[in-house]
Amino acid sequence: MLLGDILVAKGLVSPADIEQAMERQVNNGGRLGDNLVALGVVTQEQLDDVFNETPQSPRNLDDLDVDPMLLLQLIVKGMYSESLETPSSIVEATRLPSIIVNALIKDAVDRKLMEAIGSAQTGGVALAEMRYALSRAGRDWAVDSLEQSQYFGPAPVSLDSFQDRIMRQRITNEWVSRPMMDEAFSEIVIPDRFVSRLGPAVNSGTAILIYGPAGNGKTTVAEIVGQIFQNVIYVPHCFEVDGQIIKVFDPSIHKVIEDAAPTGGVRTVRRDQNDKRWVPCYRPMVITGGELTLEMLDLKFNSIAKFYEAPMHIKAINGTFLIDDFGRQMVKPEEILNRWIVPLNSRVDYLALHTGKSFQIPFDELVIFSTNLHPNDLMDPAFQRRIAYKLETVEPPEDLFRRVFEGMAKKQGLNLDETIYDQVIQVIRENDAPLAYFQPKFIVEQVLASCKFEGIAPQFTPDNVEDAMLNLFVKSESNMFGVAR
Repeated sequence: MLLGDILVAKGLVSPADIEQAMERQVNNGGRLGDNLVALGVVTQEQLDDVFNETPQSPRNLDDLDVDPMLLLQLIVKGMYSESLETPSSIVEATRLPSIIVNALIKDAVDRKLMEAIGSAQTGGVALAEMRYALSRAGRDWAVDSLEQSQYFGPAPVSLDSFQDRIMRQRITNEWVSRPMMDEAFSEIVIPDRFVSRLGPAVNSGTAILIYGPAGNGKTTVAEIVGQIFQNVIYVPHCFEVDGQIIKVFDPSIHKVIEDAAPTGGVRTVRRDQNDKRWVPCYRPMVITGGELTLEMLDLKFNSIAKFYEAPMHIKAINGTFLIDDFGRQMVKPEEILNRWIVPLNSRVDYLALHTGKSFQIPFDELVIFSTNLHPNDLMDPAFQRRIAYKLETVEPPEDLFRRVFEGMAKKQGLNLDETIYDQVIQVIRENDAPLAYFQPKFIVEQVLASCKFEGIAPQFTPDNVEDAMLNLFVKSESNMFGVAR
C-alpha cells in the first residue's frame, strides 16, 4: 500500500507534490510523509489521520482476529494445491505479514505437518529463505481441509473486524457540498432547483427515489452521484463467519487505489504495518437493473468449491447501490421492497449461511431507486415514508432543451442553426411527444453516423436530421421508402 497513492486519491496532495517530496527524501532521508509535512503540503494531523484509518497488521498470533488454525489450514492448502514452498510465496498469496506466516510455519513443523527441505536457490546461490514441504500427515490434513473448502487466496478477516471497519468508514463521514455538486454536474445541463434538492438527499446516506419520464437523465444523475465521493475505504478480500469464507472484494466493482503517484522512492504507509488483507479502494458503485432477483440479494454458495460470494449490495457497502429501471424486474416491486424494509429502517442487513446460521452486517450505503413509473404505482404510502427523498425528473422547458442541444452539437463540432432547430421542434410537436434530455444526444449521434457513412464532414442537413427523427419516432405507414416488395 502506497502512502503517495492514498494521499493523491484523498485529494490531499497532487502527483507533483509527491514527486517534490520524493526528491527531498533522496537528499535528506526520512519517510515520505515527514518530507511532505516539511514541505508544508500536508499537516501532521492529516498524515496521522491517514495512518489511523489504515488497517494495522497483526504483530503476533495473539493479535489475530481469526482462528490461527483456519489460517494454518489456508497455508497447508496453498502448499498442497499451489506448490508453495517458501515463506515469501505464502506471504504473497495469503497477504499475511511475514511474522505471522513464520509463526504458523513453526507451529506446523512442531505438529509434524511440514518439514524444512533446504534453502531456496536462485542461480546456484543459496538464499537465507528456507523451503518447506508437507509431510504425509500434512498432505492428509490438506486433503481434508480442501474437502471442507477449496478456497485459497488472501486470508480472511473476522466478521467483527468487517463490521467495525464498515462503521468507521460510513458514507455519511463524507460531506458533499454545493460546490462539489456543481462541479460534478458541470458537464450536463440540470435545473439548479433539482441540484438543491439532490444535495441533502446524498448527504443523508439513506435511500433516494428518482422518478420521471424516460430519457430525462435519471440514470445519469445516479451515476454522477456515485462518483462524487472522494474518501478512500478499505475492502476485505474476504471475511470469515463460523469457519465459512465469504468473498467480498471484486475487481469488477472495487476500483483499487494504485499508481496515482510517481514511481520510485519509498512510499509505504509504514513498513509492514498495514494489513494487506484489506484493499484500499474508492467508494464502490453497483448498478443493477431488470435482471435483479431476490436470490441476488442473498449469499451465493458454491457447492463445489464450498465458499461464498457476497451479494451485490454487500459489495456496495460504504458506497452506492443503484436499482435502475425499478419496477421492470421479473420479481414484483413489493417483494424487492419488502426485502429492503429492515435494511432501510434499522441500517443492518441479515444474511444466512447454508448451515442455518445467520449474522448481521451494518447496512451503510446510499440506495438509489430509479424508475419511469410513478411512486404510487410501485409502493404503498407506508413504504414511501421509508424513502425520505423523492425527486422527480421532468421534461425540460424549451430554453433548457435548446441549451442542451446547442452544447451537445458544439461538443461534436456541429453548428445548430435556426432552420435545423425549428425542423427538430416541428417533428417533435407533430408526434405529440414531450421534450426530453436524451433527444439532442440521440439526434447528434445519428447525424454523425450519417455523415461518416456519406464520407462528408460532420454537419446538420435537412435530410440527415429527417433520418434521425425517423429513428426517434417510428412512423406507422408501411413502405415509406418505396422499397419494392
